[in-house]
Amino acid sequence: MKAIILAAAGALALMPAALAAQAGDEALVEVESGRVKEGVPLPTFKADASWPKLPDDLILGQVPGLAVAKDDTVWILTRPNSLNPTEAGLDPDPPLTVACCKSPPHVMQFDSAGNLLRAWGGPALAPGTSTVTGEGREAKEEGDEQWPANVHGLYVDEAGTVWIGGNGAGDHVVLNFTAEGEFIRQIGRRQVTEGNLSEQYLGNPADIAHDGTSVLVADGYTNTRVIEFASEDLSFEQLWGAYGTEPGSGTRGGAFDQSMATSTAEGGPDPLAGDFEPMVHCVVRGPENTVYVCDRRNNRVQVFREGEGGIEFVENVVIAPETGGTRTASDVAFSPDGTYVYVADMMNGRVWILTREDHEIVGWFGRNGRYPGQFIWLHSVDVDSEGNVYTTEVNTGRRVQRFVFQGYEE
Repeated sequence: MKAIILAAAGALALMPAALAAQAGDEALVEVESGRVKEGVPLPTFKADASWPKLPDDLILGQVPGLAVAKDDTVWILTRPNSLNPTEAGLDPDPPLTVACCKSPPHVMQFDSAGNLLRAWGGPALAPGTSTVTGEGREAKEEGDEQWPANVHGLYVDEAGTVWIGGNGAGDHVVLNFTAEGEFIRQIGRRQVTEGNLSEQYLGNPADIAHDGTSVLVADGYTNTRVIEFASEDLSFEQLWGAYGTEPGSGTRGGAFDQSMATSTAEGGPDPLAGDFEPMVHCVVRGPENTVYVCDRRNNRVQVFREGEGGIEFVENVVIAPETGGTRTASDVAFSPDGTYVYVADMMNGRVWILTREDHEIVGWFGRNGRYPGQFIWLHSVDVDSEGNVYTTEVNTGRRVQRFVFQGYEE
């Protein structure tokens, strides 16, 4: 199956008149923000309400993955299966609507202006085939299909190849594709998981980071660890849990479902816990050989340093520790010069701004809501070379947003 390339012609046709009149210009919107610490320059942003420019027959579903490539193109991972027939009325045959919309491909690449460059995805691009009988929790899958049932996590490496994870039933696999959507290789295998100490198999991987030397996987929604593989042959290198120790909190029993994302039945977050909880939600390489790991259920980011002797624990960074619900630390990104750390906070609908030198919170932007510059289930964050911040949302948020860097508030 070839990659599906979608044209962006006519993308402004359904935009409100006020935005269409500004075609080619940024429609910048003030963003709610705040300062936490005085005496530190604070990055400021406005939301670009005209970004991205989707084809006029396309609608986004949930967006559980985001990556800004080295050429500043913006890649997103979508869940077409999160749309219902009313939203994607052009999908059935015959269609339910004469207007809009149809489901998006899973993987979409935009230029910095928001124009769609390429799009592809789906089971036909990965090895294996499967059939599913039944619906909902009664659904049963038979076969060896390797495309995730529910995609989660996206990374684009220096070579321009694309990495995808998944957190659906049996999605214990990371897939690697060319930029055009041709399958290259995979880590793990769908429907096969062996727990936290396995050196071969995964457990619902949530995120990936590849620097050309090794592949890090936040493993993730069933397992509670980070695991590292050699880039050349994907051979096992090391694994670790919280504080760099052997992961000891066990694994999630059964398949993950959405209700677990907000459950507090286990007593709530513990930012000082000795183990990661399911969902180990992000793994991000930072400046000076650092690795940032999101322990979302415990409202924290743990910082490690890679060295010749293995991984070294650096710091436990707590984010809004009293927060319940979907919790806080969902993803991490860095300013172009490495001075600031941006932490996506899912429950509070904010991007926290920290100074990387001491990991102190100096400010924030965003709030829960559905207007430009607001968030519902804020999921992912990344930054381009100009300092512009990009975010994505899942559940009923279902969008990608661009926040244009406005300079520093002294």
